[in-house]
Amino acid sequence: MKFIDGYQVLGLLGRGGTSRVYKVRREYGPVRALKLFDPRTELEALQGRAELLTRFLDEAHRLAGLKHPNLVRVLAVHEDQPAYYLMEHLCLNLAEMVGEGPRLEEPSRALGLEQVVAYGRESLAALEALHQAGLVHGDLKPSNLMLGDEGWVRLGDLGLSHRRGESLAGPANLVLGSPAYAAPEQENDPLSAGPKADLYSMGVSLFRLLTGTLPEEGGPAASSLAALADAAWDGFFSRAMAPDPQKRFASAQKMAQALEVLADEWEQRREAVCAAWPDPAATQAPVGGVAVRRSEPQRVRLAEARRALGLDELMRPQAWPPRRLREEEPGVARDLDTGLLWQRGCSPQPLTWDQAPAYVRALNLRRLGGRGDWRLPTAPELISLLELPQGPDGFCGPALLDHLAQRLWSADWATPLAAWYVSLDGGYVGRADRDCFFMVRAVAG
Repeated sequence: MKFIDGYQVLGLLGRGGTSRVYKVRREYGPVRALKLFDPRTELEALQGRAELLTRFLDEAHRLAGLKHPNLVRVLAVHEDQPAYYLMEHLCLNLAEMVGEGPRLEEPSRALGLEQVVAYGRESLAALEALHQAGLVHGDLKPSNLMLGDEGWVRLGDLGLSHRRGESLAGPANLVLGSPAYAAPEQENDPLSAGPKADLYSMGVSLFRLLTGTLPEEGGPAASSLAALADAAWDGFFSRAMAPDPQKRFASAQKMAQALEVLADEWEQRREAVCAAWPDPAATQAPVGGVAVRRSEPQRVRLAEARRALGLDELMRPQAWPPRRLREEEPGVARDLDTGLLWQRGCSPQPLTWDQAPAYVRALNLRRLGGRGDWRLPTAPELISLLELPQGPDGFCGPALLDHLAQRLWSADWATPLAAWYVSLDGGYVGRADRDCFFMVRAVAG
């Protein structure tokens, strides 16, 4: 069993040029992320260990000095050997949310327009705080936009950050940032790139979230790729990703204001869109007309998950379920097609997978809907609740199911340490460590 300065190492979360990030825990305390100074040999030869350590500790103190709800919190900085800093551990990021893989040119899942607005609003608030502190992130992309347990975006990984106007030593061919998301000026003079380089990267990230693709010069506009986006979104992206920094938004705050204009414009279009959308509950089907294949929990290994759960390459249903619900009893909704009864609400706070059964037992003790047979749903049962993120359930009228429960634990597990969950807002099935915190919604029938 490996320990770092008294912290038990539970696994490796990632590897960068100057560090490794581990999932750790001390005794029975909460799970944390520990970023350990451990530079790659080639980078140490180029820049020197002392210079890299100075930058690593400077990054730690920069983050520790920033207090903002949309920035990852640094909890402690350890300057002696081994040098590290301790952060809150967050299980998901927006790259995982959309299924972005190592081959960035491949399509990813597209999110709903309102989700993109919400994530953009929170990300830009974090950028504004960073820029106000005189810092430039330098590597903004979906994988650095973490999702907290409450669902808010937390901007993290300031490993390439620098102070505005800062002059740093580095090789002539130094490239900073991720090429697919980096602004043009980062290729020419990466160490002098200013806040507007972050705004460019934010534009690329939002385009990816909304359309499921990366923007291409001369390629299709966002309005032709996302069902609910209109020409105003094309104008927004043209300005955010302008090759000339002077033609971009003046600040993160100004970019956020433009995003709010798009949100207000969507509110004005919403009624017309919903009026034209067919109502799936308008025609009644026999209760239980669609069979859910399994109610008994079981282990589903990653290699067999797509076949066993009927998923496509992006872990979405190959055939989207009808998802027609009606209120059965106070606090209970019935699916007209599967016959399943669903708790309309959810756990009052996110829980680990191991905590979920106790919550369900409590529901049975208080006889929700007069029943005592509530249980944690299997992955196939939860899949029956999914709909396309661009569908109307989230924005056309009141929803029967509590929208606070966007990521729900299933009763199925993948390994002794990981279990399956379903993302209602992303429309996919995912796998996460059992000590991650997601909501719980019970099922009966």
